[in-house]
Amino acid sequence: MTTLRDHLSYEPVALAFGTSGLRGRVADITNLEAYVNTAAWLRYLFAASKGGIQRGDTVFLASDLRPSSDARVEGRGEIAQAVARAVRDAGCGLAYLGQIPTPALTYHAMQQGSASVMVTGSHIPFDRNGIKFNRRDGEVLKSDEAGILAEVARVREEVYAAPFVESIFDEHGMVREPFDLPLPSADGRNAYLRRYLAFFPRDALRGLKVTVYQHSALARDILVQLLLVLGAEVMPVGRSDTFVPIDTEDVKDELMAQLQAMVAPGSHALVSTDGDSDRPLVVSVRDGIARFHSGDLLGIVVAERLRADAVAVPVTSNDAVDAVFGDRLLPRTRVGSPYVIEGMRRARGQRIVGFEANGGFMTGSDIDATGFLAAAAGRSDQRLLRALPTRDAVLPILTVLAAAVAETGCDVGALFDRLPRRATRAGLIDDFPVDASRAILAHFSSDTPDVRAELERTFGLGAVRSLDFTDGLRIRFASNDVAHVRPSGNAPQLRIYATADTQDRADAMVAAALAEPDGTLRRLERSLYR
Repeated sequence: MTTLRDHLSYEPVALAFGTSGLRGRVADITNLEAYVNTAAWLRYLFAASKGGIQRGDTVFLASDLRPSSDARVEGRGEIAQAVARAVRDAGCGLAYLGQIPTPALTYHAMQQGSASVMVTGSHIPFDRNGIKFNRRDGEVLKSDEAGILAEVARVREEVYAAPFVESIFDEHGMVREPFDLPLPSADGRNAYLRRYLAFFPRDALRGLKVTVYQHSALARDILVQLLLVLGAEVMPVGRSDTFVPIDTEDVKDELMAQLQAMVAPGSHALVSTDGDSDRPLVVSVRDGIARFHSGDLLGIVVAERLRADAVAVPVTSNDAVDAVFGDRLLPRTRVGSPYVIEGMRRARGQRIVGFEANGGFMTGSDIDATGFLAAAAGRSDQRLLRALPTRDAVLPILTVLAAAVAETGCDVGALFDRLPRRATRAGLIDDFPVDASRAILAHFSSDTPDVRAELERTFGLGAVRSLDFTDGLRIRFASNDVAHVRPSGNAPQLRIYATADTQDRADAMVAAALAEPDGTLRRLERSLYR
């Protein structure tokens, strides 16, 4: 009798863990591949001593607005349906929360003591997607990945070896009988709303006028509702029926021109998020002129207003964090929310937070509303923000806007003007071969005179003061400029992060790095073939 493997009409491509979650091309995330990985993750959790679950427990599921994520949007038997089938076949209950932000799913599931799955490609381009797994106590961590992948290998062998006539999959890796999702519950969305309405005073944003760029973000309606309830005047713009890949670490001049054109008259700020709404985009507006604020600077403003006494950030973060937080700053981590979460878990203190250069903000402990929020409420308040150790976009947006109302007469940009004068800019080259990225890092993996000399020639930014290989290649020059090169963990992209004393300098460094065909990153690539 022939097996499923014998009948497959294509060569399967395994999904791989990126900085956070599994990622791959839509063409490769067949029902079969989504099913195998979900079933393996559940087996791992059944055996895990921490964050594990038992057969019969409920697993929560949500998805983003990509057509490949959910057949309710377009198509038959898409990724969410295959994930749901794996959950049911593993003997677990299924609760479908619909299309809600990744942090909303994670928060609600954690409050219920349940595991959860998010079908999302986050910010990456339309032709890719992914699956993000959460334990009952939060995100799957890097320390979990090896165990999950070992189970993937075992489950794959079992499913592929099943007799083809008995398999639930056809030769194209699609389920023979599509699995219908249950009607979505509003519980996750409502719990997420309550998280912020229980923390921020109802007049926290009174007097503020905010433009909300909705596009295809999962929080597009939630964000508008929260801003309105908290007292702001809100102008929603740019709602899209097709998926828009917004990367908050790669805000190019073209996007800024679009955002400038969207700003409603009289606005103090324009805000938005990426596709699954775990990364914020904040643009201040002064005299009608829009100004983007990078996620790591946003994180500094938010962490200070929450009175954090322990702060975890990745190595790519603006070095203004050192000046602001001093000994409150934990050792810098590798890039990716799982690493930042592990950093927070090693911290001791009552107010533990973390954030990334993309703006995603994490709380590693419950935080009460002292400081500017209590002042805004006019009393010593007992408002409490429950811990959410996963990237979130809504908390930093609301916090920075509330701080502007309380402290600067609604001048959002003034909050950033007070920070140490270190400017950042990030950018990337898309469709950059993964093998080439790895080879670049391998070539520049040691701190030797020859390596320094080659970097000085390639970048043209003067003498190299120090090199850091924590995650990619981070170069500090004698001028105090910083260039950090690292591959994306989610897609075939090579990223450049620049830090300098002025925004013009940081912008110029990134422009020089991305220039085609002879920019800095391309010269690094060509150095492999000398």
